[in-house]
Amino acid sequence: MNAFLLASEGGHAAANPSWPLLSFLVLTPVVGALVVAMVSKRRPELAKQAAVLFSLVTGALAIGVVVLFKKHVPGFQLVDDVQWLKNPDISWKLGVDGISLWMVALTGILFPIAMLGAPPHDEEKSFYAWLLVLEAGCLGAFLALDTFLFFVFFEIVLVPMYFLISGWGYGERKYAATKFFLYTMFGSAFMLVGTVALSYLHAKGGPVTFDLQTLANEQGVLAQGTARWLFISFAIAFAVKVPIFPVHTWLPDAHTQAPTAGSVILAGVMLKLGTYGFLRFGLYLFPEASAWAAPVMVTLGVIGIIYGAICATMQKDLKRLVAYSSVAHMGFIVLGIFAITRQALDGSVLQMVNHGVSTGALFLLVGFIYERRHTREIAELKGLQKPAPKMAAVFTLVMLSSIGLPGLNGFVGEFLILIGSFLTVRWWAVVAVVGVILAALYLLWAYQRVFHGEPDEANKSFKDINFTEGLVMAPLLFLIVFMGLFPKPFLERIEPSVIKLVHHVEANSDHREPSVSTRGDEVVPESERRSEADATAEGEHGTGHGDEHGSEEGE
Repeated sequence: MNAFLLASEGGHAAANPSWPLLSFLVLTPVVGALVVAMVSKRRPELAKQAAVLFSLVTGALAIGVVVLFKKHVPGFQLVDDVQWLKNPDISWKLGVDGISLWMVALTGILFPIAMLGAPPHDEEKSFYAWLLVLEAGCLGAFLALDTFLFFVFFEIVLVPMYFLISGWGYGERKYAATKFFLYTMFGSAFMLVGTVALSYLHAKGGPVTFDLQTLANEQGVLAQGTARWLFISFAIAFAVKVPIFPVHTWLPDAHTQAPTAGSVILAGVMLKLGTYGFLRFGLYLFPEASAWAAPVMVTLGVIGIIYGAICATMQKDLKRLVAYSSVAHMGFIVLGIFAITRQALDGSVLQMVNHGVSTGALFLLVGFIYERRHTREIAELKGLQKPAPKMAAVFTLVMLSSIGLPGLNGFVGEFLILIGSFLTVRWWAVVAVVGVILAALYLLWAYQRVFHGEPDEANKSFKDINFTEGLVMAPLLFLIVFMGLFPKPFLERIEPSVIKLVHHVEANSDHREPSVSTRGDEVVPESERRSEADATAEGEHGTGHGDEHGSEEGE
């Protein structure tokens, strides 16, 4: 523990406080899990109170990270760095930049909401302890700047989610939990091999390091073919976690059988470990291989958009419909990541947060409906708008945000992804637009069947949303509206890190961002475009006029 308390000595990034904030952020839920585990089983209410308290403290620390974060600094900030092993060089190294900042904040917000909005019916002590362990694992994965440390956190999250699904889920929960665990462990096995191989091949007989920044900045060490194979090993793990078609089949089962709190966290946070992995350990760690694999990745992303939307339209179970909608929405994020333009990447990072807010809220609402009717079958839910007008209003707002209605959070991210993707993968972007139309189809149709019409006898006594549930939903509803109307505070912190990442990819691959992406609607002579394509990214796309236009586009 003393090592963690001294972690700030190793920090060297901007905005470092005098104490290791990020280490405290990751370790607070771990301490909370230990406290909950020591609570007597005869006092289950104390377990919930302790868990919520520690989760709220973690949320406050996450907000503190946002406050201390310097929005115009593209590098890693608030770095905590303590060496665990000297050879191989493995460190407790945590840092945050614009790409990970909002996922850290979202994690800090969603966990206490899930605890308060979807309590278990039994075994509260174990339930809340596993949730806190899961929170620590997610935060650690988003903040890790050591590849071995990232792998540890990436794997830790599997264990609590497995027990949450198998212990507190519904119906075929054992099958769903086992399927989830086997799929994700299969992908992680490839990443473990890739993580170890990367460090030892990079060393070339010298000191072995797992430091992410060192590995990313020394691109010339690995042969091109070797880097591509290593990228594939990481990409398999991230593709399963997202999940990307065709390794998505575990997700609908896991979502449908998981307890409501598990579904909220799975959709809101855990799926983003995959897309975040593509950004941090794909584009940043293997820029040339990422550009090489981009056509395949955008194709799989677009297939996921259309396939997920079509499957969602066909579902009879409301929760399973929302689960398939996640496949479609995550496909948009993958499309934006591998379009590799600043607008598309801005949109992908923002959409990771938007999806967590909107889909997390949808799963909470589906949970509220199930607690009242003990069914999620759309055919058995009818006319709920009459007995529960407030719930219908809340569901409408959340549904429209998931569709991407202008003025709500979902629109901004999808719009940036589509215009950014249109610059480099035009026809894939055109096909992806069909996914937006299909999203409106399956969500509006589901809403019409569930809330419109005359309620039958079973639904006439349906209770409206209560005060406690309204308080739980309030932060998510606020974010849905605020992020839709005022995305600038989010984008201006995301964009500097995104621009730096694009420059890194350009400097280490043949990929070139189109001039219109960096210079807005200026008319750029063809000769100048050729000149830019031949120049290094840092030389031609540094700070100044081009970045200003990029920022305006992003905002």
